[in-house]
Amino acid sequence: MSTRTIPLVGNRKNTGETLKMAGLYAFLYGTAFLFLLPYIWMMSTSLKTEQHVFSQVPQWIPPEITFEWYIAVLTGAPMIQWFLNTLLIAGATTVIVVVLNSMIAFSLTKLEWPGKRIVFGVIIASFMVPVFANMVPLFALISRLGLVNNPLAVILPFSAMPIGVFLLVQFFRDLPDEIIEAARLDGFSTFQIYYRIVLPLMKPAIAALSLYTFVYTWNQFLWPLIVLQQETAFTLPVGIVAMQPTQVFQPGAEMAGTLLAVLPLFIVFLILQEHLVNAVQAQGTVG
Repeated sequence: MSTRTIPLVGNRKNTGETLKMAGLYAFLYGTAFLFLLPYIWMMSTSLKTEQHVFSQVPQWIPPEITFEWYIAVLTGAPMIQWFLNTLLIAGATTVIVVVLNSMIAFSLTKLEWPGKRIVFGVIIASFMVPVFANMVPLFALISRLGLVNNPLAVILPFSAMPIGVFLLVQFFRDLPDEIIEAARLDGFSTFQIYYRIVLPLMKPAIAALSLYTFVYTWNQFLWPLIVLQQETAFTLPVGIVAMQPTQVFQPGAEMAGTLLAVLPLFIVFLILQEHLVNAVQAQGTVG
């Protein structure tokens, strides 16, 4: 009797675990699909004809596909110039942030010098200052330097990113000091230790910071709107809003322009996603 009961209990347990996992995966995939819905609607609308764009019945799949909105956006506005402006600003800001923040984090965690705790405290305290509180004095400074309508007006303020220092300090602290000491015994200078030892070992953290900085700078709207006042100096977020007519609502053109603006971010994420996942796993394992 008992030899027949044990397998039945085991099968019921396995069936319960399978149903639980199936429910969990269905919930996760369903949640992920909800995040995709706006992008699917954006792509669908950008491919519809004008007749179907203003249809009273929502249509997820366009009955007739057209690229007229993409042609209108690319020929009616300097999208290529805005794309190059945005790429220059986001790329330069990312490089500067990674170089400066990694050097600061290295000096705070692996070098001994007086006052480094105070400096780190000041960096953390800067989180408390609202971004909007700095805009008026920052614009006055940028204007005095003659940088209005110059990409440096966006690159220089965004290069001061304290959250990057905070992020890298957490990773650099986990790097064993024995590695640094061994490099010193081998005759490495401080800069060689930073460049040849620390940076290669911190690739996942640096990739995560690069991705965050690039996306953050690419999506910025308010500050570029203030300091970039000429149409040829606009970034993509500013240009897409500026090209919208005030009297005519054209959702097809807006969706096409927005899709072109976010497409590079998907490409950058696909390139760096492996390093991003490794960074999260490494910090989660250590923490």
